[in-house]
Amino acid sequence: MDRIRISDLGVRCILGVTEEERREKQDILINLVICTDLSKAGRTDRFEDALDYRTLKKKIMGMVEDSRYHLVEALVAQVGAGDDRAGC
Repeated sequence: MDRIRISDLGVRCILGVTEEERREKQDILINLVICTDLSKAGRTDRFEDALDYRTLKKKIMGMVEDSRYHLVEALVAQVGAGDDRAGC
């Protein structure tokens, strides 16, 4: 399996336990590792055979920006569940 790292993806969301924390969106940084097989894309040099990083990034950002979790742990679990290749 090949690993792709996404580092310091900046996103804003409602996150926290107290009313004050949840009043406004907060800046958070997401770092994750995606495991996938890149061998076909490496052989064919075709975009259709590759992982579309832009689409993946937008999916993660949309999921997080629309979330309203109390705990960071719940947010992390949701991001990891959103793509079965995350967290090798």
